[in-house]
Amino acid sequence: MNESALRHPFAWFNLSFIVIVHLFALAGVFLFSWKAVAVAAGLYWLTASLGIGLGFHRLLTHQGFHTPRWVKYFLAVCGTLAVQGGPIAWVAGHRMHHAHSDRELDPHNSRKGFWWAHMGWLMRRDPRMGMFENYRNYAKDLVADPFILFLDRNFVWLQVVLGLLLILWGGWSVAIWGIFVRLAFTWHCTWLVNSAAHMFGYQTYDARDDSRNCWWVALLSFGEGWHNNHHAFPRSARHGLAWWEFDMSYLTLRLLESLGLAWNIRVGDHLRAARGNRTALAA
Repeated sequence: MNESALRHPFAWFNLSFIVIVHLFALAGVFLFSWKAVAVAAGLYWLTASLGIGLGFHRLLTHQGFHTPRWVKYFLAVCGTLAVQGGPIAWVAGHRMHHAHSDRELDPHNSRKGFWWAHMGWLMRRDPRMGMFENYRNYAKDLVADPFILFLDRNFVWLQVVLGLLLILWGGWSVAIWGIFVRLAFTWHCTWLVNSAAHMFGYQTYDARDDSRNCWWVALLSFGEGWHNNHHAFPRSARHGLAWWEFDMSYLTLRLLESLGLAWNIRVGDHLRAARGNRTALAA
């Protein structure tokens, strides 16, 4: 972590919340059950793939496809249950990342070091992203939506409700795995897109930053690890552009399309002509 990162003040709420979640996640070792693991795995797919990958990222941030409003709100709720901030904060931070990727104004600039890009940026919060009044300007379209604004202001309370429901249904084992183990795992898989996928892997396109296509991050994050492809074609709802680049979230989107629940899907292959010829850096 470099000197400019250390100038940011500690975000004590974020730091305390992250530590508490990880400590409770460790309790999962003593409360193991296959039922609890199955619940955690199902919620991981629901919140990480449907919620973060499709909802927050490919739909709300980049508008890579269209859906009925109720589907949009469902995906937004799923993303909110990943507890990575509310949808407005998440989208604003990601739009800021694309506008200044791997430069000083990038919230998780990977050139400040792996741990800064991975999670340090959440613990030493840039004041521009630490207050609603500052980051709202990067997501004015979402601020104008009362339901999205409600999710942004109540994302912690929604998780509390989910936790209580899991306790009532399956007991503490299911709650610990379904909330804390799942959150810790989801966070690190998402954070690896910011850190590892800017340092490890190959670059197919000259995206004018350090983004990489990292296969193992893509497997952990349902396709988000094909990050160089994404930075080359940000509005593409398909991130795995080569035949071997498995993109689970895009396959789910195609299923939604077949059901009439998604349309106008933007795909990188169709956007190449608009971008012009780009330099292929590696096969």
